[in-house]
Amino acid sequence: MKSAEMHPKDRLLETASRLFYAEGIHAVGVERLVSEAAVTRATFYRHYPTKDDLVAAYLAETSRRIRVAVDAARAGKPPREALAAALAVVGDATCGEDFRGCQFLNAAAEYPDPDHGVRRVIDDHRRWFFEVLRAEAAAAGHEDPEYVARVLVLLRDGALHGGELDDAETVRTTLRRAVEDFFPA
Repeated sequence: MKSAEMHPKDRLLETASRLFYAEGIHAVGVERLVSEAAVTRATFYRHYPTKDDLVAAYLAETSRRIRVAVDAARAGKPPREALAAALAVVGDATCGEDFRGCQFLNAAAEYPDPDHGVRRVIDDHRRWFFEVLRAEAAAAGHEDPEYVARVLVLLRDGALHGGELDDAETVRTTLRRAVEDFFPA
């Protein structure tokens, strides 16, 4: 669907997603969002009472898309392969032409208050990913699935930062090897 044909709320969210990721959240003002989304300020505030509400929606939509991708990658696979598939989604993300790191880590850097609503969206996404990894590690029979999940979440964080700085293929290979190291064949 062309941008002009989209509902104004969806245009705002699409525009915000593009600009926030490319330039940073605090670097993009409401005037620019309104202008590029081709909506009025009244329309903006009708759908998103504050810019932070739009930021939370952007992150929630990003989380939804990642969840769909991770769930699809894991579907029907045995636990060890499902773990590798979940991390492959992360590794694949680092290979994108416009990759600029993790949306959640980038936003966390701009919202340091752990009680802020934006941080709650970030925390929810991180808890979900941790739980996916913990559940798969438990199903694969690891004696300490919480430890595995903590290590893999930290590795994910590093991959999403290092993926912008290092060779993306090396990042992907390292993520896969980490799963293999925890669960030797």
